[in-house]
Amino acid sequence: MVALQKSLMQRMPEVRGRVRENVRLDKITWFQVGGPADILFKPEDEDDLALFLSGLPYDIPVFAIGVGSNLLVRDAGIRGVVLRLGRHFAKMSVENDCITVGAGSLDGNVARFAADAGLEGAEFLSGIPGSIGGALRMNAGAYGADISDIFLSAVAYDRMGERHELTLKDMGFAYRHSDIPKDWIFTQATFRLHPGDTQEILGRMADISRNREESQPVRSRTGGSTFANPPGEKAWELIDRVGGRGLTIGDAMVSDKHCNFLINKGSATAADLEAVGEEVRRRVFEQYDTLLRWEIVRYGEIAKGKEGSRT
Repeated sequence: MVALQKSLMQRMPEVRGRVRENVRLDKITWFQVGGPADILFKPEDEDDLALFLSGLPYDIPVFAIGVGSNLLVRDAGIRGVVLRLGRHFAKMSVENDCITVGAGSLDGNVARFAADAGLEGAEFLSGIPGSIGGALRMNAGAYGADISDIFLSAVAYDRMGERHELTLKDMGFAYRHSDIPKDWIFTQATFRLHPGDTQEILGRMADISRNREESQPVRSRTGGSTFANPPGEKAWELIDRVGGRGLTIGDAMVSDKHCNFLINKGSATAADLEAVGEEVRRRVFEQYDTLLRWEIVRYGEIAKGKEGSRT
């Protein structure tokens, strides 16, 4: 592993941003599990990102992460480069009824920025943990709205460092899905909103916050929703019907507060969390012939001997 990492470091392009090796990822993901990244790169700005991608040998994989709210890093970690957008990619501006935000901006901060500008339509983002880059990729949504409802345009860089300006048609949005290649990196987005009263907008955001607090395990080591809702169904109801609520494997548990959330009770491995999710999927498929689709992104390599063990 050390020789591999040294070789990777030697193959990194010269950039202005920060490049580090063997970086722990459990410290920056909400589940607080998972192995290290071979390389973690934080670009200084868009030009630095483009330079890095264009100069990085194509056989080295790149995986972008935000704040790790919807990510399960497997126990042996991530090979290649993990890319994380920093402060430069969290800038926000407003023009007329549109806001342009960096892909590193937190969803909740974007909702608040729009409210302070007297623009409504982004309130749902206050109920989604994570950053705009991830929200774009999965067409994130909550409380009856999603990214496609307010999307105007976005900027992304492909694996070769080429810049792309994307329209709504380019995105190919569907329920919790976009058609953008997995190795493209979003850097910013523009959303079209509508004029509204700031206090009324903030009131709706407060209602969303209270609802989340009452219905979701927001103070636990958890992620976002584990599974997408099947057509005409709610994932949590199916999980509840098959006895999934409170199901435990190791220190991984299906939340007994909202059973479409997984919880790390303290010392769970990524394998335990993935195993309890797969057990839920198996039960739902056997009883209802419905295959739940993972909404949590699972990435990295499974460690030998950590395939998850039932207790």
